[in-house]
Amino acid sequence: MSVYKKFLGQTAVYGLSTVFSRLFNFILTPIYTSVYQKGVYGIFTNMYANASLINAVLAFGMESTYFRYLNKFEDKKQEVYNNSFLCIAFVSTLFLATGLIFSTSIATYLATDVSEIADYKQYVSFFLWILYIDAICVIPFAKLRADGRPFKYSVAKFLNIGCFVGFNLLFIYVVPAIIKNDWLGASWFSSWYRFQWIGYVFLSNLIASVATFIYLLPEFLKLQLKFDSKLFKNMFGYSWPILVANLSFIINENLDKIVLKKLLPDDIADGEVGIYGAVCKIAIFLSIFITAFRLGAEPFFFSHAKQENAKQTYATILKYFVIALAILFVGIIANIELLKYFIQKEEYWVGLPAVPYLLLGYVCLGIYMNLSIWYRLSDQTKFGLYISVTGAVITIVLNLVLIPKYSYMGSAWVSMLAYFVMMVLSYVLGQKHYPIPYNLKKISIYLIISTAIVFSSFFLFNRNIYIGNALLIAFVAGVAYFEKNDLRKMLKR
Repeated sequence: MSVYKKFLGQTAVYGLSTVFSRLFNFILTPIYTSVYQKGVYGIFTNMYANASLINAVLAFGMESTYFRYLNKFEDKKQEVYNNSFLCIAFVSTLFLATGLIFSTSIATYLATDVSEIADYKQYVSFFLWILYIDAICVIPFAKLRADGRPFKYSVAKFLNIGCFVGFNLLFIYVVPAIIKNDWLGASWFSSWYRFQWIGYVFLSNLIASVATFIYLLPEFLKLQLKFDSKLFKNMFGYSWPILVANLSFIINENLDKIVLKKLLPDDIADGEVGIYGAVCKIAIFLSIFITAFRLGAEPFFFSHAKQENAKQTYATILKYFVIALAILFVGIIANIELLKYFIQKEEYWVGLPAVPYLLLGYVCLGIYMNLSIWYRLSDQTKFGLYISVTGAVITIVLNLVLIPKYSYMGSAWVSMLAYFVMMVLSYVLGQKHYPIPYNLKKISIYLIISTAIVFSSFFLFNRNIYIGNALLIAFVAGVAYFEKNDLRKMLKR
């Protein structure tokens, strides 16, 4: 089988379930923005931003470490599985116990008013259990990918998002309808149901996480409570820089939503966070593609590392990955006048000018994630730490400077700049320590042209859908023309 066919197959199988699950999740955006006021939606955005930071800590960089050490020690697959899981389980259990003890203090810190503390305590409780369950499922999910069981992986993902969407619809629409029409069970629902309470979103997430855990129980039963301390010492040396790198990445991705609430005046903070969180959802299409790519690419890159032509394969994959990113980048902005209707209330549309910058940041992030394979394969994960910390410092410092003056627009600019710097650093350091023959000239041309088209379409042509799509077609036609020879060779192969 062609190596590219194998790669595309793995990416399609593992990525497709993520694409559909994220798209189903995206369906909830117009529901949330129509049901909840922007200030309430700001609570949603802020809670998930905080949760993302904690998620990176609990995973402990063990997912990448698991894939690397499966490839490195093929005779110790069970030991690698045991060590990876037990590490996450220990950290997560410690986190859960500590969080439950200090839940009131955490709620007091998050709340903007004394009257909100009781609600925030419930939110915190939901999230503590969500984070714990999701963390201990990380390695069983990774095992499904490593063992080549895409069907079970996909079913688990669909089960999760199906429960999440289903219970959201139940709490937002079905229960109020039962109460309003006095149907069977109306008096029982009336005794506890709170109309338009954002906590039901978090409760739905918890139910979905529990359902996923139950489905993955067979993978948990394959664990052996045996800890190989010598092997773990090596794994820890590989994983802790990834942990810091992942944490820095999450800071880049979510700190803006957290500090917006803290740096802006109380009377507008939740509203501004809500607007920013809603328009960020439009950029989710590019984020979905990057996630799908990572899920398929990560196990493939590690398993292919020992092949003679591995570096050339990585270079070819990056070129076509960038082409796909560039086309999506242009396509989303070309049709943003349609996509904005997923955010039903016009009060959110004022944040649309942030979208081109957010998307360009995602383009740089996607390329960085692809480039980052060099330090993972060469066991030089310390460089991932240096790069990510640099991005985090840029994010922290510039957000503190720009948010008070420019609100969420400053956050969007900072996000774009941080990912751009990380992308450039990864390329420069990678070429020095683990050179891969990337076609820098073509990649740069496609990026520059697509960026010029995007900003012209949005700002110069005022988001005109016809001009935007004409430019998209012209760009795709140009790419097809210049890549026709290479595509023919790959198809013949």
